[in-house]
Amino acid sequence: MDFILLFCFSRFLQYRDRRAQRRHPLVDPFVVSEIRRCLEEGIEFEGELLNFRKDGTPLVNRLKLAPIRDDDGIVTHVIGIQVYSEAKLDLNHVSYPVFKETCKQQLDQSSKCSYLSGNPLFNHHQEICGILQLSDEVLAYNILSRLTPRDVASIGSVCRRIRQLTKNEHVRKMVCQNAWGKEVTGTLDMMTRKLGWGRLARELTTLEAVCWRKLTVGGAVEPSRCNFSACAAGNRLVLFGGEGVDMQPMNDTFVLNLEAANPEWQLVSVESSPPGRWGHTLSCLNGSWLVVFGGCGRQGLLNDVFVLDLDAKQPSWREVSGGTPPLPRSWHSSCTVDGSKLVVSGGCTDAGVLLSDTYLLDLTTEKPTWKEIPSSWTPPSRLGHSLSVYSRTKILMFGGLAKSGNLQLRSGEAYTIDLEDEEPQWRQLDCSAFTSVGNQNAVIPPPRLDHVAVSMPCGRIIIFGG
Repeated sequence: MDFILLFCFSRFLQYRDRRAQRRHPLVDPFVVSEIRRCLEEGIEFEGELLNFRKDGTPLVNRLKLAPIRDDDGIVTHVIGIQVYSEAKLDLNHVSYPVFKETCKQQLDQSSKCSYLSGNPLFNHHQEICGILQLSDEVLAYNILSRLTPRDVASIGSVCRRIRQLTKNEHVRKMVCQNAWGKEVTGTLDMMTRKLGWGRLARELTTLEAVCWRKLTVGGAVEPSRCNFSACAAGNRLVLFGGEGVDMQPMNDTFVLNLEAANPEWQLVSVESSPPGRWGHTLSCLNGSWLVVFGGCGRQGLLNDVFVLDLDAKQPSWREVSGGTPPLPRSWHSSCTVDGSKLVVSGGCTDAGVLLSDTYLLDLTTEKPTWKEIPSSWTPPSRLGHSLSVYSRTKILMFGGLAKSGNLQLRSGEAYTIDLEDEEPQWRQLDCSAFTSVGNQNAVIPPPRLDHVAVSMPCGRIIIFGG
């Protein structure tokens, strides 16, 4: 480190006695890596870590680290506060076997036995597998953590040592967090107390445990309506607007908390609401922020943007002015990227013309500005399609009512674009190739519009209805 770590009578042994050659296996390496990351990035850390007194008695350190910066903003010191408590645990039980011998020591022993028995196995082991000479921590946090949950499950078949490492819950959680992000793993953390990260990753990757179940909920969305828009905000389902009786545009907001013991629809009391509309889109930003775009109102089609913080003490819809907006439209599709950027695609104009453009609005900037995403080729114009985000910056477009020559036909085509590319370009996916590679039971969804699509943490996208 280039800065000083200040502590008052602190000890970070993490070893049970002076003769120990490695960190005790009950010390959470995930926390150790997080401490290292926070120190390197100059940010605060708060957490708990197993430690040992000089006599080997285990204790729990509740630790908080905070960087101290000079006038130029450079970290010069790190101050830490510790609180000790007794650690009630069995030191003879670890979450996974610890390999105390290196690969070379094991091979040296086997070579000695082979020499005495006359079996020439020594030459077979002249080239030692270098990767297996790394420590468990390096293997887990520098190699396994960079793989996807599916790849980690596959690499577990390489050897006994790797298999035991991949079965460790700390490693599994870190792999899932690196693949899916902290926000997703934080949401799933409660579920792992029952299932464990290994089973949860398997079920999300293979969808082997997927099943529908009917929910009985209280409350009601009144008055009744159609053509509303809804989205998930964490474990809450949010509904906005819609078309009421006699094509009446609605502008109310309802929420259903699926974490509640007895879920029920509740009307959100807001200080101000956007103009009523239907055929609009509602998307979620960062778990609690909602954004509404476009739709059909009393005076025709709209192209305005409103945001709402669902967790605010007094929620209020706020209009966002973003420079020159896209054309007013309805039956378009939208999604959010990186929890901050709204992407809008396609739809229908007041004259009934289908659109094929794609726009982006970064809502985290001081003055959000609409930006059209140019592409040398675009999918055919359409409405009623879906946009889904996967792999953080990639977008999948599926279905809709698309223009085909002079006709408008239901589409079963899929297109993708990566916004992280220097020059993002739409390209069509050859879905027919998926039926002949991998899963022999793979099928292409029939053409449709007005369906729903949801992205899974594992990179899969589920399409329903239409």
